Amino acid sequence: MLDRDGPVPVYKQIADEIRGRISSGDIVPGEAMPSETELESEYGIARTTARRVARELREQGLVYTVQGEGTFVGEPDVPRAPRKTPLYQEIALEIAERIRNGDFVPNRAIPSEKVLMEQYGVAKVTIRNSVAFLREQGWVFTVRHRGTYVSQPEKWPREQEKDGS
Repeated sequence: MLDRDGPVPVYKQIADEIRGRISSGDIVPGEAMPSETELESEYGIARTTARRVARELREQGLVYTVQGEGTFVGEPDVPRAPRKTPLYQEIALEIAERIRNGDFVPNRAIPSEKVLMEQYGVAKVTIRNSVAFLREQGWVFTVRHRGTYVSQPEKWPREQEKDGS
């Protein structure tokens, strides 16, 4: 339980909890520590606080960060555990879900690269890969020098039928 009113900053308390997970083997070398988004959700903190958690752990030599991929336990030469789904695809799937739910509507722009980079705490190349993935699937289209817009629903990918067809 975080003590939000005590003398120890919240980011240090969270870093201590993650350090405990690492020490106990709950998070092993090469495995990603919780992402900024996961920390925000789990602890009810701001993105800047989540970044401070990762920085604190990096300064202690417990983790290292690979831009656009995440923050991993151990030394940089420790092989990383492969992600089940690439980060850019995870972001694209989340944006597609927001389109499906009506958060982003047809013929209106999705958030800019800069906004998405800040929201997800990733590099520009990761966002560009996410948008390219969305474009390939038909969720969005890009107008040069204007932005990326939500496609009409008939262009969206069809969900697979339960029988696999």
